Amino acid sequence: MGMPVVTLCVTILRRTACSIVKQCVQKPKSGVTFVSPCNSPNKSVLMNITITEVHPSEIPHTVDFVMRARAGIFPLLDTVTVPPDLAGFEQVYLAGEDGKFLIARSEGQIIAAVGYLPFDHRFPQLDYRGRRTVEIVRLFVSDGLASRLCQALWAHAEAGGIEVLYLHTHPFLPGAIRFWEKQGFAVTDVESDPVWNTTHMERVL
Repeated sequence: MGMPVVTLCVTILRRTACSIVKQCVQKPKSGVTFVSPCNSPNKSVLMNITITEVHPSEIPHTVDFVMRARAGIFPLLDTVTVPPDLAGFEQVYLAGEDGKFLIARSEGQIIAAVGYLPFDHRFPQLDYRGRRTVEIVRLFVSDGLASRLCQALWAHAEAGGIEVLYLHTHPFLPGAIRFWEKQGFAVTDVESDPVWNTTHMERVL
């Protein structure tokens, strides 16, 4: 029996704009990105957050949050067109068998989000055929909150019978690879593209 594989998406809205990824002049491949915010949330915010699944009534606010976070990190991307997974949020993340999306709130405001969706097998060097595979697609985080979100998502993945978590990220995103290594991920492949150096990682649950 093949192992199900999961990918996650974490997004957090930064309080200030940092020009961390000026080299991103075209839309990157779908995948996890990791950017440390200029100003991390203070300890009181990190202590007083609630992490829940997204309900249908929260979809518009969640999509708006993700789009604003994405635009803040990658200002050269199309900030108007909503990506397919967000446009079909309910079908992908709520109704889909292998979709899950969590949000973190502080004082009623969304401050972070994390989710996973079905993997589309677009990387020929990664053989997940015959396995139940999902993918982590975006990550804009502060360290402390990211770890809490990930642990919450891991619990959902394990409860759903997922055995492997898959993601990919890029070396130009500060701290990304090291963060995922601390979460128990190992590098499985690094692409030779001189711009992106897409780094594929996985963690066996």
